[in-house]
Amino acid sequence: MIRCLVLIAFFLPATVSAQEAEPHMTVERMAQIVRALDPEAAVTGPGFTLTVDDIPILIVTDVAANRMRAMVPIRSAETMTAEEMQRVMQANFDSALDARYAVAQGRLWGVFIHPFRELERDQFISGIAQTVNIAKTYGSLYTGGAAQFGRGDSGDLQRQLIEDLLERGQDI
Repeated sequence: MIRCLVLIAFFLPATVSAQEAEPHMTVERMAQIVRALDPEAAVTGPGFTLTVDDIPILIVTDVAANRMRAMVPIRSAETMTAEEMQRVMQANFDSALDARYAVAQGRLWGVFIHPFRELERDQFISGIAQTVNIAKTYGSLYTGGAAQFGRGDSGDLQRQLIEDLLERGQDI
């Protein structure tokens, strides 16, 4: 029994330190990642604007509330048909993945929302790529691109954006 406890005590610190290998997200760390994705990104206080694949992205952080939101404008929501609204809700359930379609201020947006402090680099980069993908595939596949059913070309193309952005941010 004592031998078992010694082994547990011996391996416990390694397990805890492995889980804490990546530092908690800060505005400064997020700025480094954003600039790796788009060297021309603008930093305005706790927010950022950048462009990925010709898609403008607005990122808003609220450290006190432990939240962040990456947003991509897609189109006017005021002229969406019931069928279009139904389709984006279906996509939110099965193909948008970590990104979501949302309506605010009369617009349809692609959004990625996550607790700020716990956000890891690869989650952040993947969330941005998925948000760009749901904007790009609005009206066709309605997908975040990280997982795809079927054997078409779209899945590989959409997955490539995620892989490209993960590679740009790997040294941060």
